[in-house]
This record gives sequence, C-alpha cells and structure tokens, in this order.
Amino acid sequence: MNVPKSGYRVFSANSTAACTELAKKITERLGVELGKSVVYQEANRETRVDVKESVRGQTIFIIQTIPRDVNTAIMELLVMAYALKTSCAKNIIGVIPYFPYSKQCKMRKRGSIVCKLLASMLAKAGLTHIITMDLHQKEIQGFFSFPVDNLRASPFLLQYIQEEVPDYRNAIIVAKSPSAAKRAQSYAERLRLGLAVIHGEAQCSESDMADGRHSPPCVRNTTGHPGLELPLMMAKEKPPITVVGDVGGRIAIIVDDIIDDVEDFVASAEILKERGAYKIYIMATHGLLSADAPRLIEESAIDEVTFPFLTLCSLLKFVISPYNQVTCEVKQNIVTNYEYHVMSM
Repeated sequence: MNVPKSGYRVFSANSTAACTELAKKITERLGVELGKSVVYQEANRETRVDVKESVRGQTIFIIQTIPRDVNTAIMELLVMAYALKTSCAKNIIGVIPYFPYSKQCKMRKRGSIVCKLLASMLAKAGLTHIITMDLHQKEIQGFFSFPVDNLRASPFLLQYIQEEVPDYRNAIIVAKSPSAAKRAQSYAERLRLGLAVIHGEAQCSESDMADGRHSPPCVRNTTGHPGLELPLMMAKEKPPITVVGDVGGRIAIIVDDIIDDVEDFVASAEILKERGAYKIYIMATHGLLSADAPRLIEESAIDEVTFPFLTLCSLLKFVISPYNQVTCEVKQNIVTNYEYHVMSM
C-alpha cells in the first residue's frame, strides 16, 4: 500500500478546469501529488466517482469549486465524500471556497432553510470538516455538526485598496444596504475612512415578495378567544433609494461578500454618481456574475470590479464578451500568491 509520508492526500471533486487548476496550485504549494480519482457523468446524468488509490487511515482534502451547475457540483462532493468514507479514510475535509445555497439561510414565508439541509447532507455523506471563505452569514457555521473554518478575504482586499486604488485616502466605504453596513464598517475602521449607507430600494424590487412585509396580512383577526382582539398589522414600506452620508467629490468603494445579480450594484452606482462620487469601485469575495451581469456592469456607472475568487465561467464571460471596453486581468500578489481578478471599464 502506497501511503504518502505526509499522511494526507488532496483530491479534486470534479474535472472542470477551475477545480483542477485550483487543486494543482494547492498540491504544488504543499509539495504533494494530486490524488488519483475519476469523476464523471453517466449517460443518464448520474454522478459516478472512482477512487484509484488506497486512502485507508489517511486525512483527505476534497477541493470543490462551484460552477454554474450548482446541483451537479454538490452531488459530486457528496458522492466523493461517501466513496472516501466507505474506503476507510480517517478524516474527510471539504475545501469549498464558495459555499452554495448560503443565501438560503433564513426562513422566507413558507420556504425552507436549504443551507441547513445541505449541511446535514454533507455530514451524512462523511465530511468531518469544511474550509470555506466568507460565508454569507457567519451564523451558518451553526448548521454544521462538525468544525467549519470560515476564512476571510478582507485582508487581501484591504491590501488591494491601499496599493492599487489611487488616492484611496479620499475614498469612502459604501454599504449597498443597511444589512451590509457591518461589513462596510469593518473596512472603514481598518482603512480609517468614512462610511456611507445606501438606504431604501428601487421600485419593483424582487425583495418585495421575499422579505415578508405583507405577512401577516393587513386585516384585523377577530377569530379565536371571545373578547381578544389582535392589533392591526401594518405592512412594511421602504423609502426610495437614497444615500446616508456625504460622497460628493469622493471615491466610492462598495464592499460585499457576493457579486451575483448586479441590479442592486448598478442602482447603487447610479445614485452615488448623482450624489457626486467621481469614481466607483465594487469589491467582493465571490464573483458569481449570473445571467447578464457582465453586460449590465459594462453599461453602468461602475469603474472597476474586483474580487479574489472568480468562477471560471464568469472569467470566460469576460474574455469572450462582445463588449470591447470590458477587459479582465489577473494581478498576482507576490507575498501571498493570491490572485485578484479585476474588471476595468
């Protein structure tokens, strides 16, 4: 039996270019070989995993990035974890830079907390530890029955702001919603900069039907115990989008954890321009960039978008984008060997 001296092995959970590249960089940095396995889809789209070497008694790291086909990626991770568990691996640690379904971590009307379901499935499949980056809500760690390392990208983004944003002392950190104010405040305090918060929402926002503002209905409930009358519940109403804070003549830096649907970012950039900001940056950890996000960003008032972690599908969208003004470059930090993906307008 060929047991490595290190006592651990690193496997890639799928064969996509993004996951394979990440796994190769990790193994090169650690000085170990990538574990031998085959992950593929059968003709009926079932996921099959074949581990090609013994893992008995070893600690196994599974590298899994999340491409556009999220559900397939989850099944690949589950099947590989279970295959390693049944092969008597000692510990199975999942390395998942972007944890899927992390936005579905709260109850919405008659929906479900899917993130909790996924945490239970991973534990049942055999995972004993997870390493991820910037969970959408840090309380998600409580969904798991095993340890979770929630790493932070903020040190790299802070360094990027200090080194790459011209005249960053004239910048102001912006939260695109009150819920993002805590994250923005952390950046502002570390950079010794001011803080602005965008409050309200654009009309016809999809959150109208998702945040429960119309539940319970605005009617008086007279059923139940005689003589007991419940107070009338008033529906929530958010004001039109506005900015709390002075951004005139400043560089506006919007910080968040995920850039996916960019309509809110585009609306925020427009109101910041109207209020006098002369340059607008957006910085986040995960660049998902779904649907028409590249086109919407290119046509907006946003000057630059920066994120440490970019899915390969998103990067390819920029590379093959028909909009010639959109360029994508990768900046390498010499000290940390960490990549910044920057989209400049």
